[in-house]
Amino acid sequence: MHRPVLLVIAHGSRDPRHAATVRALVRRVRAQRPGLRVETSFLDFVAPSVDAVLERLAAEGVRDVVALPLLLTRAFHAKADVPAVLLRAPASLRVRQAEVLGPSPLLLAAVQRRLYEAGLGPADKGSTGVVLASAGSSDPEAIAVIAEIARELRHTGWCAVRPAFASASLPRTEDAVRALRAEGVRRVAVAPYVIAPGRLPDRIAAGATGADVLADVLGSAPELARLLLERYDQARTLETAGV
Repeated sequence: MHRPVLLVIAHGSRDPRHAATVRALVRRVRAQRPGLRVETSFLDFVAPSVDAVLERLAAEGVRDVVALPLLLTRAFHAKADVPAVLLRAPASLRVRQAEVLGPSPLLLAAVQRRLYEAGLGPADKGSTGVVLASAGSSDPEAIAVIAEIARELRHTGWCAVRPAFASASLPRTEDAVRALRAEGVRRVAVAPYVIAPGRLPDRIAAGATGADVLADVLGSAPELARLLLERYDQARTLETAGV
């Protein structure tokens, strides 16, 4: 059966750790589904650009592409930047934009994986409050999604969960840590709800100095790779159904 190329679209960053993490995630996606062609592109700062990859695919005779924004919420980049660049795709390409990654139970599982890798365990949940720290957005829809994810994470057994933001929104990570301390929470962990290292994740880490535990970014967690393939399959299903 014909399978469209999966084009992963990352935001990009001047920080080289960002691109390295994205490429590690893409390698895990390829390993989970051998035979699927997966290409990596970036909106800014890093090559190859989305335009360049689309041009190359068209020149190779590729006809079908599923473009997957490597984004956790439907904020400005998903609503404006990605559709705008896809509109410039060569006419010979049929491109479908997949949904962003969040929300998803797989993301919650990835967050908890990182918390466990940082030294916590299921037995620690009842005495540990978590700051779910995202990059931040001025988009109300994105903010609401982060708040809902924090509520869902709380329902997995952590004694308290507070959302925080590195930019655009409040509270900041350090404020959420202090709020949990003020509530008498014995242990505080910061869980970055971001995919790759960079300026904003570094800001989250700086704000976590008052916490007991700082988890890693989601990175190339296996749950994240599964989620990319899930979004790809959903886009293909919609295309087959004519949606």
